[in-house]
Amino acid sequence: MEINDATEMLGALSYEARLRIFRYLVRQGPDGASAGDIASACEITASTLSHHLNQMRNAGLIERTRQSRSLIYVADFKTMNALIDFLSDECCNGQPELCRSTKEVRT
Repeated sequence: MEINDATEMLGALSYEARLRIFRYLVRQGPDGASAGDIASACEITASTLSHHLNQMRNAGLIERTRQSRSLIYVADFKTMNALIDFLSDECCNGQPELCRSTKEVRT
């Protein structure tokens, strides 16, 4: 991952509503959630939600699929893990054994 990619992702998550939405989608796992379910769970209006979802999609943090008449949004776990790896890559001045491994926590 390049620093520009990480900057875009972190920028997308720097809004409280987007961070709330992303964490909700992470909790939903690979099944994701419909826009209506996200709006209800995160207490966000549909028009505002649409804007936030588009920003997160543009940053590569979430994916959207169509199931029948519903749009389903899913956290992109591969991208999320790549961002975490990027942030912790040089942990503890090159001595990762001094830090709690994020890879061990996630696996």
